Formats: sequence, C-alpha cells, structure tokens
Amino acid sequence: ESHRLLLATEPRRLIAFRNDAVAATASLPEWRPDEHEAHRWCGLLERFGIAADPGQLDLEPPGVELPEWALGATLLHPGAASASRRWPRERWAEVARRERERGREVLVTGSREEVGLARWIAAQAGLDPRREIAGRTDVGTLAAFVAAADVLVCGDTGVAHLATALNVPSVLLFGPTSPRHWGPPEGREIHRVLWDGRSGDPHAHEVDPGLLEIDVGEVLASLDALRSAVPAY
Repeated sequence: ESHRLLLATEPRRLIAFRNDAVAATASLPEWRPDEHEAHRWCGLLERFGIAADPGQLDLEPPGVELPEWALGATLLHPGAASASRRWPRERWAEVARRERERGREVLVTGSREEVGLARWIAAQAGLDPRREIAGRTDVGTLAAFVAAADVLVCGDTGVAHLATALNVPSVLLFGPTSPRHWGPPEGREIHRVLWDGRSGDPHAHEVDPGLLEIDVGEVLASLDALRSAVPAY
C-alpha cells in the first residue's frame, strides 16, 4: 500500500525496497530479512548515493532539568506495544523490589496506556509513588530520564534504542524478535541482551514463550555483571 501511495504522487525519485506486487519497483533493491535494521536502512540510502553510517547512533542528552532522585537511578520500562514482548509484571515488581533492597533508587516509566501497569509494579515493590512516572513524560523528558539513569532495564522496545543512543548501560529482554535485527550494535559492552534464541510472532496477544524463559535471577545477574564489567559504573 505504501509503495502505491507514494508512486501516486508521481515523485521524481522513489527510495524504497522492491515489492513484487508493484511492477514499478522492479529495479529497486531487495529487502533482506536477515539484516539489522540500522544496516538495512542506511544501506538503502547508500544505494541511492546518500551517505549514511549505521554506527553513527549517538545523541546528545536533552537539556531537561530533572529531580535529584532521578540521577543514577535504576530505570525500569516494563511496557511494549504488543503483549508478546511484555515480560510478566510480577517479575518486573520483583526486580524493582530487589534493586530497592540493594539501596538503589528505582523509577518505573511507561506510556499513558501503561500507567496502571507501572503503578501496580511500583506498589508491589514498595516504591515511593513519585518514582512511578508513566504517562507523565514526553519523548524529550523520557530521554532525559534515560540519560540520567545508572542503568535501564526494558524489553525489545523503543526505549532500548534510547539507551544505545545516549550510551546508558542497559539490560534488554528479547522474546519473539532476534536481537540480531533490533538489538544494540555489537562491540558495545555496556549493553546486556537476554534472549532464549527462539523467534516468534512479535504482534501476538500472549507473552512469547521464549521471553518467559528469562527469569528474575538472570536479570539480576546481568545487572551485577554489568556493574562489575563497565568502568566507572
């Protein structure tokens, strides 16, 4: 549909991948399912003579003033667009509780639709209600909270890319989608990816079986390993 809509505008040039259902795209590059997303889209631009470096991912932290308790916190982002990529809320609450017991400040973020989830996790973990900030941030403020965090723990969702762009240590929980496609770039030691190795439907209405294989102990162990391995962390 998108190819046809764009072609209907009679563009001087269409930058896109080939689609066998649209004859006008026959000369365009092939979509390769095994590519990482950053390499896929930068590669597409390169094919059309537009320089694009897939390794140039860094962003400057937003100039947003945050409360002091946000600095150096453990940031948990339990939500995701589809149920298949949402780790069980009971496990998020346990991670939050264990981090709090270790003396760490814990924040829970999320969208407006995830306020109930974030509040439940914060309550179960015994967090100060003010540390549940779901639905109270725009994109810039959320990025600022990520930039200020000591570490981010989240699933395969957009906030994970903010950790990459802002050079914030992260523990990432992958389920139906391979981190080879959507995970952080190789060679960045400040990110720990947990994945069972199985792929599934990223839009399913039930939590992915592979994601369920990741337990609380693995997440806590990854946090410990990250804190031990990253200099000045």
